[in-house]
Amino acid sequence: MTTRLEDLPLRDDLRGMTPYGAPQAALPVALNVNENTHPVPEEVADDILDAVALALREVNRYPDREFTGLREGFAQYLGHGLEAANIWAANGSNEVLQHMLQAFGGPGRRAFGFAPTYSMYPLLTRATGAEWVAGRRREDFTVDPEDAARQVADAGADVVFLCAPNNPTGTPMGLDAIRAVYDATDGVVIVDEAYQEFAPREEPSALTLLPGRERLVVSRTMSKAFAFAGARVGYLAADPAVVDALRLVRLPYHLSALTQAAATAALQHAPTMLRMVDDIVAQRDRISATLQALGYRPYESWTNFVLFGGVDDPRAVWDGLYERGVLIRDVGIPHHLRVTAGTEEETTAFLDALASVGSGA
Repeated sequence: MTTRLEDLPLRDDLRGMTPYGAPQAALPVALNVNENTHPVPEEVADDILDAVALALREVNRYPDREFTGLREGFAQYLGHGLEAANIWAANGSNEVLQHMLQAFGGPGRRAFGFAPTYSMYPLLTRATGAEWVAGRRREDFTVDPEDAARQVADAGADVVFLCAPNNPTGTPMGLDAIRAVYDATDGVVIVDEAYQEFAPREEPSALTLLPGRERLVVSRTMSKAFAFAGARVGYLAADPAVVDALRLVRLPYHLSALTQAAATAALQHAPTMLRMVDDIVAQRDRISATLQALGYRPYESWTNFVLFGGVDDPRAVWDGLYERGVLIRDVGIPHHLRVTAGTEEETTAFLDALASVGSGA
């Protein structure tokens, strides 16, 4: 007899939850999970291999528990006067956010975010025993500062998530909204800038707001712009007191020596790695323009993907693309689909396939 999940003595608050996950299929063009589909440049890969090989010689020893070299690398990359003491890192930005919830959320506490937003926020919140509260966005998926502050104040949350730019919609969030939300709560405000490198260069990061705001946290990842999704490295910048709090909940030696070596080597090639961003942004804008011409409604995107509406039958369009070897994402917003901006060849394959499937409403 096969044991079912519901037969186990699972925590009551986890019953009925669905694990995070996007469809995985070995299709020629996979544009469904917002990866950077460009490979790591060969010269960078060579240096990473050398660094990992060196780290392997001492893999019998525990890694640097404070991952000091990596934190210094992130501080230098981010700038804004940040130092290693302001930096925390973990196995992907999801673990960084989990650490934040373990330290500042948990049973009897509440986390808040403006829906639709990154689907891991409610999953991480509930998995750490806290309550999730979903706020509202405007029809175009943006957030009005005054309304945002009002919603946050009413929610009384201990942790507030601001995805900026937002996933899955791609829409930006201005610093005025972030300031308004911060002033409206006594809780911790996490600005998730996973896609910040794809925003217009002249637009300031929430990093500029950190001085004097000890409850503000800015989260980043190496998975997107740095084409490092498989390495699982995320990080944040905050007041050193916040970093001290995260030491209370992290597992011992949570970042392996191999991960530290690979990430540190990649950071040393930041200009080369970020050169891919311009190509991705060009393909993103090409997608938006073509979607418009095909009769769909693409939303403004400061990310490496495009959400588009006006899809009469999302399942039929998704299936039609799948049959043509192209995988994109149904994010659960009625009459919408989302596609990652890939290489020029991948983008062409998607646009040709979509044109053959049919136009929008």
